[in-house]
Amino acid sequence: MTLTIRPLTPDLWPKLEELFGPNGASSGCWCMWWRIGHAYQAKGAAKNKSAFKRIVRQGPPPGLLAFEGEVPVGWCQLTPRSALEHLEGSRILARVDDVAVWSLSCFFVKRSHRGKGVMRALIVGAVRAAKRAGAPALEAYPWAAHGPRPVRAKYTGIATTFLRAGFREIARRKDDRPILRYEFARKRKAAA
Repeated sequence: MTLTIRPLTPDLWPKLEELFGPNGASSGCWCMWWRIGHAYQAKGAAKNKSAFKRIVRQGPPPGLLAFEGEVPVGWCQLTPRSALEHLEGSRILARVDDVAVWSLSCFFVKRSHRGKGVMRALIVGAVRAAKRAGAPALEAYPWAAHGPRPVRAKYTGIATTFLRAGFREIARRKDDRPILRYEFARKRKAAA
């Protein structure tokens, strides 16, 4: 399977709608959970969709889409951590330091394409995109529990996939929720 990874720009909004379906990914979340927390449930799918569409229109792109040909098969939210208010307030996933990290906070993969490397391709694409954007580091907050996990628990990814992609654990405040980081090498100033 050959995948293409593209930033979610306003012209690709219909492809995100195609991927998420009429009710939106993850029970109508429309990638608002890390932005507004439990309020996404009270707002409902239509309002979450509208709010996320505004974010996409305003830019910069809030994530990446994976395509097989012209068919959207996966999504990841990729943004500066400071844009994710609910994540910023998390006790378990609280900031480790004052580095202005970007966050790779959630995924959605089309059911027919799960287990086929789409998440890994999105992670690799996110590392490249965050580096191009000048992020000092990229963080992820995957599940690390052993054994079967409910599908809803996979929306942040699985730790081993990130570790194989070069992330390293920098904190763990709950047994099954590590904070993983990919640090970009900083250019050293030439000696005078």
